[in-house]
Amino acid sequence: MAAALGDAGLTVAITGRSAQRAGEAAEGINGAFGVEMDVRDEFSVATGVAAAWSRLGGIDILVNNAGIGMRTVNPRFMLEPRGFWTVPADGFRDVIATNLTGYFQVAKEVTPRMLAAGHGRIVNVSMNHATMKRAGFVPYGPSRAGAEALSRIMAADLRGTGVSVNMLLPGGATRSGMVPDEYAGNYRGLLEPEVMGPPIVWLASAEADRTHDERIVATEFADWLRARQPA
Repeated sequence: MAAALGDAGLTVAITGRSAQRAGEAAEGINGAFGVEMDVRDEFSVATGVAAAWSRLGGIDILVNNAGIGMRTVNPRFMLEPRGFWTVPADGFRDVIATNLTGYFQVAKEVTPRMLAAGHGRIVNVSMNHATMKRAGFVPYGPSRAGAEALSRIMAADLRGTGVSVNMLLPGGATRSGMVPDEYAGNYRGLLEPEVMGPPIVWLASAEADRTHDERIVATEFADWLRARQPA
């Protein structure tokens, strides 16, 4: 998504818990730079947003995509799924803190600035509903289900303000590091991250001015866009 936005002419701040890794991720992407931000920590979020806002001269679009997956609580979750009662409480809390509370904290910090500016766009990255209720997927499934509910409430709260909120999801398992290497090699139909490029660029464009509270599936984006066109 960052590469697609950069290629479209936007300047992109890429955040990460490590300033060095965020900077390394930004290398080779047009107009991108790294910002240290731990979305679990309120002070880190405030500091990171202030730094990005200052360098960018404002934030037109926030893409909430922070996430850690099942590998943190069960490295073999795809091959050996385990019941929710086996998940360590600390592991559960860390996934929720990153995938759900993290979305809330960054949006909470950015939204007042967007409201003051009179415009802004928030895109919350989600996943398939089937994954939210799949056996062996605690706490990742609940974290993303919560983020989706959060997104809908954010959209309701911000309706008519000039700040839009939408959801974007790939539409299937994606080669993003969330799926273990030993499983990814045998998985048929694994999506490439580039599938997220066209819809995120469109959501940042003038064409998306009136788009609000939508749930956009990247693999179905072309058909979704055609269906919106006037007859």
